[in-house]
Amino acid sequence: MAVAGASEGGAFEERTVAMTEEGREVACRYRLLRPAVVEAGKRYPLVLFLHGAGERGSDNKKHLKYLPTCLAEPELRRTHPCFVVAPQCRDGKRWADCDWSDAKSVPQKPEPTVDLAAAVAAIDEVLKAEPVDPDRVYLTGISMGGYGSWDLAARMPERFAAVVPICGGGDEATAGTLAKLPIWCFHGADDEVVPAARSRSMVEAVKAAGGSVRYTEFKGVKHDSWTPAYRDPATLEWVFQQRRGH
Repeated sequence: MAVAGASEGGAFEERTVAMTEEGREVACRYRLLRPAVVEAGKRYPLVLFLHGAGERGSDNKKHLKYLPTCLAEPELRRTHPCFVVAPQCRDGKRWADCDWSDAKSVPQKPEPTVDLAAAVAAIDEVLKAEPVDPDRVYLTGISMGGYGSWDLAARMPERFAAVVPICGGGDEATAGTLAKLPIWCFHGADDEVVPAARSRSMVEAVKAAGGSVRYTEFKGVKHDSWTPAYRDPATLEWVFQQRRGH
């Protein structure tokens, strides 16, 4: 792990995890935000945020838009103190190996992409080193990250206390593994990039599998449903109320 100064990303520390891809080592970058105040003997929730396709790269900065920026605001750091892990997917790579513009799903691949595996490695690293409550680890993502959220939750449902996939989609055949997870899904009804049908079909599949997933579809909203989703105080209040196994 490499740790650099937090100046460029504000309160976010710059970090990397080493992964193996096609027999060679590659560096996958992420940012870490700690609670503004860490009290001795107390454990804090952790939020894993998976960004969209437009924030891919190697600068370890532009993916801090949206939720990471919100959670770094002084008021939210007071009301919802938490660790935030924000990995950056590399240029040309994906969290989930699928086309987000397709109207229908494809079967989930047997193994996660290298960049999604790097996101897991990042939270594992933080869990080992920081006072994180392992029963309050939350997963959310937007667009390409919404797909990544459905994908990762299906692979590791035991790891998360709640999942908030926004304008993404997944493989309906994985719904059985998601049925016990608290899920709140969001999509814009007029999304022209990721069809709202992708969220609807996942929600229906999880409900059919016995899950109690929540779904909010914003009328008149295009490919920006993360803004009303994350800016509604009720969303974060719901997330931080969730505990694994409860």
